[in-house]
Amino acid sequence: MTLDAAALDAADPLAAHRDLFVGASSPLVYLDGNSLGRPLRATADRIASFVTDEWGGRLIRGWDERWFELPLSLGDRLGAATLGAAAGQTAVGDSTTVLLYKLVRAAVAAHPDRREIVIDRDNFPTDRFVVEGIAAECGRTVRWLDVDPAGGITPEGLAAVVGPDTALVVVSHVAYKSGWLADVAELARITRDAGAWILVDLCHSSGSVPVALDDWGIDLAVGCSYKYLNGGPGAPAFGYVAQRHLDSDAFAQPVQGWMGAADPFAMGPAYAPATGIRRLLSGTPPILGMLGLEDMVDLLGEVGIEAVRAKSVALTSYAVDLIDRDLPEVELVSPRDAALRGGHVTIAHPRMREVTGALWENDVIPDFRNPDGLRIGLSPLSTSFDEVARGIAAIRDEIRR
Repeated sequence: MTLDAAALDAADPLAAHRDLFVGASSPLVYLDGNSLGRPLRATADRIASFVTDEWGGRLIRGWDERWFELPLSLGDRLGAATLGAAAGQTAVGDSTTVLLYKLVRAAVAAHPDRREIVIDRDNFPTDRFVVEGIAAECGRTVRWLDVDPAGGITPEGLAAVVGPDTALVVVSHVAYKSGWLADVAELARITRDAGAWILVDLCHSSGSVPVALDDWGIDLAVGCSYKYLNGGPGAPAFGYVAQRHLDSDAFAQPVQGWMGAADPFAMGPAYAPATGIRRLLSGTPPILGMLGLEDMVDLLGEVGIEAVRAKSVALTSYAVDLIDRDLPEVELVSPRDAALRGGHVTIAHPRMREVTGALWENDVIPDFRNPDGLRIGLSPLSTSFDEVARGIAAIRDEIRR
């Protein structure tokens, strides 16, 4: 690959889409799109219109006209655009943590005779904390899987720990530190052969890496919408439950709320779960928080997730090439093979905490991860090659200062 950023930007078929994002044309270098994506310009108009027309104009009628079904209709659109999920299996609402609790707890309840939940020690803290809490709550055991910190969970590693006592396996599609892209299809096969369920965390892949939940035979999945899906800070997460489980009595989520009831407006004396994915809902859904996600789902449907992935691979590969040329002081702790890498690249150096703070003061925004990692998160539709080049140069200069 050429290291000429101008030439790469000129040849980029998705370059024009950068103009759709607020701030993308500013001098600021944003290398943290895998933590919080830039807002789309259309979202500002959508929010203003919502306040004046839907909220202000329709008032309570908005629930009957659109809002009541929005968690499910938006879930279907998200499933089609980026999750590889047929309609009726995805719902938007709650935070990632709450949805993880619901899904892990439901999986444990569906396997009453199995005692173990398998998760790797390098998984995102929330995933590990939720699993530990449910294990303590339900009298289960956490089976910890050790992984290479510069890699992630592998089929061989998983096969060594699953067995007849495994109830659930929890994995991240893309590791939040290293960017390792797991072979989720093979992990799902191994889990299925052991008679267990698998839950996939898609927070660091949704909107950046193609996902095929139905084809991979995934049981459960969860993901946030404020990273590559550009939903905004605190935008609601989404949950996926395979249709085969929705069609059985095996899946029962533990947070029984009125929006997940069979007849929410009957206000009856006892809870009866809704059929289908609506039973995953609990309380009133955050309609305002879904507005930015609506715009990004529209854009992903127009561009196509395969084109987004191609740009992501090009950006991260360019970053690795620049790191090799300009930053011999650092250690690359992400896979070199783009086929094994998600949408971010992590480098390590003893001064990275100090370096990150100094970069932020100068409008270069990467992400620090303990103990000495700097993540370069590249959101394909809003990041240019020139931005990557300026960011790597700033990291180099600050390390050597």
